[in-house]
Amino acid sequence: MSNDTLARLAAVIESRKPEHGGDPGKSYVARLFAKGHDAILKKIGEEATEVVMAAKDGDRTRIVGEVADLWFHSLIALAHHGLAPADVLAELERREGLSGLEEFALRKAQQREAEREGGTP
Repeated sequence: MSNDTLARLAAVIESRKPEHGGDPGKSYVARLFAKGHDAILKKIGEEATEVVMAAKDGDRTRIVGEVADLWFHSLIALAHHGLAPADVLAELERREGLSGLEEFALRKAQQREAEREGGTP
């Protein structure tokens, strides 16, 4: 899947929002948007669990299908919050070249700094 594929899919998802005329009677995505944030999050949780189960079984075809479902529902959550795949890709590019341990340490340091600035110990 290229960035273009993600962008095209995100555009379709965006078009299904109620403010863009998405019809819950005709569109699964519009129906999820109409049900609201909790329904979208519940679906992401279900899909994440299905990814884990497919991976545990080692079923490569099912893993791909379930990850596709998870990505799709994650794109709906991004759209719900006014975000796009480009935002996630930019974050991944920012992390590129950092080791996982370095990135984790950087996030922890940023979290501590934010807590200090907000007055939280």
